[in-house]
Amino acid sequence: MHAPMNTAAPVIHPVHLVGAGPGDPELLTLKAVRVLREATVILVDDLVSEQVLATVLQDMARPPRLVHVGKRGGCASTPQHFICKLLVREALAGEKVVRLKGGDPLVFGRAGEEMAALQAAGVPVQVVNGITSGLAAVNALGTGWTDRDAGAQGVLLVTGHAQAGSAGPDWQAIAGAAASGITLVVYMGVAHAAQIVQALRQQLPGDLPAAAVQHASTAAQRSSVATLDTLVDALARDGIGSPAVLVIGRVLAPALAALREAILAALRWIEEAGYLTNLSVRVERTTTNGLRYEVRFEAEGRSEIVPGQVP
Repeated sequence: MHAPMNTAAPVIHPVHLVGAGPGDPELLTLKAVRVLREATVILVDDLVSEQVLATVLQDMARPPRLVHVGKRGGCASTPQHFICKLLVREALAGEKVVRLKGGDPLVFGRAGEEMAALQAAGVPVQVVNGITSGLAAVNALGTGWTDRDAGAQGVLLVTGHAQAGSAGPDWQAIAGAAASGITLVVYMGVAHAAQIVQALRQQLPGDLPAAAVQHASTAAQRSSVATLDTLVDALARDGIGSPAVLVIGRVLAPALAALREAILAALRWIEEAGYLTNLSVRVERTTTNGLRYEVRFEAEGRSEIVPGQVP
């Protein structure tokens, strides 16, 4: 006689939508680490740093199966409907599924679409929050989203990447909020920075502090501090690209002041060092309280003039 076949349906485990944070593995929550180490399948977003996975999954005897489902604004990406179907299929097969996303799943992470698909299929879903990159960005700039002394009484998170066929954000309404002291944190906005600045300038002053931070919290972190009028040029000059976060508002005033003073101190050091022949440094304040400078010197028998300006 043949043994009876086991036809019991597989146990359906909750699917976890997990925030991997901005990139530093030490910023993961304890719950995120536990859920990841218990998973049998992880669908990995394109913005999740390799260091996060390497740190969490090290020394595992049976590491989970990794499925890379890249999604990045403005680039060729895995279709969202395919990701939703894959989540459902793996969960119904009895796998312990994690959808790992950069930052926080609920902040421009399309978590709502994935939760709806899973719930429609009868699959329970849980969200494990992570630190969003917009928060890591202001931390990298030495400030926060809000600051009473700077008159920054709130924050507005907005995407700079409009969905195909969509009119995109109402930048006039957003500029109105920023004029009242609200800090703007723009995700996926570097590629459209020129258009965003042009729209905001219709209501906001050109000397309003602005900045961009790329790869916040990681060893590759880079930032550029400017004003609304000089932001686009600063991005090009400093080579800031995606993924990066734009921050605009009064809350950055101390960061901008610190940059000016650092430049001024460096220029004074050059002037006092006397390493070059016939060195002279001229510094003056601009009408917007920035710095305009000119360094003249002689080196290897030729005269050089290096002009510059800090917002």
